[in-house]
Amino acid sequence: MIKPGTPAPDFTLPALAGGEWTLAAQRGRVVALLFYPGNETLVCTKQLCSVRDNWERYLATGAEIVGISPGTLDQHSSFAARHALPLNLLADEGRRITGEYVKHPIWPIWTTRGIVVIDAEGVVRFSDVMLRAFRPTDDEVLAEIHLARYDRLTTK
Repeated sequence: MIKPGTPAPDFTLPALAGGEWTLAAQRGRVVALLFYPGNETLVCTKQLCSVRDNWERYLATGAEIVGISPGTLDQHSSFAARHALPLNLLADEGRRITGEYVKHPIWPIWTTRGIVVIDAEGVVRFSDVMLRAFRPTDDEVLAEIHLARYDRLTTK
């Protein structure tokens, strides 16, 4: 699992919004990576629909918010359309990036979800892994995004 205070490893994944999404291309803005186990599962659907319902609050942070799961782009497209999801979804079909970012030392990767917040300089500011039956609240994620923005402002 990626630890706060360490540089976030760069990666590139296919993006529902088109083409490929690369972490390094986001430098200069805070990034929130929402790793979820699967499309159309009960808790994942609740989590991403909650992000949708709070989308204006997420946009107000100025952060780049993306969902990452092992689904294909076709599966992501169907899922996003069915639930009117505004965020970009990335396809990590082999769970390679998920394994690098949110692998838990005990729980198998398919049983977990994770949140990683990276500051504008590319440093991990927050990382949390939980069992897939649980999900973070939007207030928790938004607070971590604001903290990552604040850290950047106070270190200049």
